[in-house]
Amino acid sequence: MTLVVKIGGGAGIISETILRELAQCIADGQRVVVLHGGSDLTNTLCERLGQPAQMIISPNGMVSRYTDSETLPIYAMAVAGQINTELVAQLQRRGVNAIGLAGVDGRLLVARRKATVRSLSADGRQRILRDDYTGKIEVVNDALLRQLLDAGYTPVIAPLALGRDGERLNVDGDRAAAAVAASLHAQTLAIITNVPGLLADPADATTLIRTISAAALADYMHYAQGRMRKKLLGAQEALQGGVPRVCIGCASLLAVLNGAGTAIE
Repeated sequence: MTLVVKIGGGAGIISETILRELAQCIADGQRVVVLHGGSDLTNTLCERLGQPAQMIISPNGMVSRYTDSETLPIYAMAVAGQINTELVAQLQRRGVNAIGLAGVDGRLLVARRKATVRSLSADGRQRILRDDYTGKIEVVNDALLRQLLDAGYTPVIAPLALGRDGERLNVDGDRAAAAVAASLHAQTLAIITNVPGLLADPADATTLIRTISAAALADYMHYAQGRMRKKLLGAQEALQGGVPRVCIGCASLLAVLNGAGTAIE
């Protein structure tokens, strides 16, 4: 059984519980691939280096990072440097033979750079951004991942893809995880975040929606806010790619896999 786990980049999401449970899943015989984000550390590094983080709101409400030529190396430093190596070291400490990869390694993740990005300004007007190094994944080198899994390694992937012209590109971690899960024909994609799952009322954790059918997912995407909309888009792409089940939740991987969050299938 192959399990793909996306761990969000918010503060405190990579917890002792998550690390211990990842090690337990692997010890129990599951083939696990981990992807991670890096939003919180990237924001911190941007501030320290005098390059404040900028977020983009697309016309359809998606929120993403504006990754210009000055932000790109900071993002790469955060996700492929500190976060990836620290996560690998923490898993190694728990007996997991983890191996760290960025999507540029071995052409693991190849993406198409977005020629232009549309963003809404504060007054609701659209603006066109051209100096943006973000992309949409087109190819996953699943053969490389299978070789590593067969050899007993646990791949830990930073969401930094290779563009068609050899440039580094920031790619959305949830959608990258969906692409990896689909390419490996994973049984489950688990997205670990800082909220319990999809909430009917984002301000009320008791309004958790526990199950969604794949057919009804598009209806829920209309009112999902902020980053949750991207997670649902990742879930939709995983399901369309043949992954039977996507789980979204927080705090405990095993609890989320056992229905504590939102399950989509």
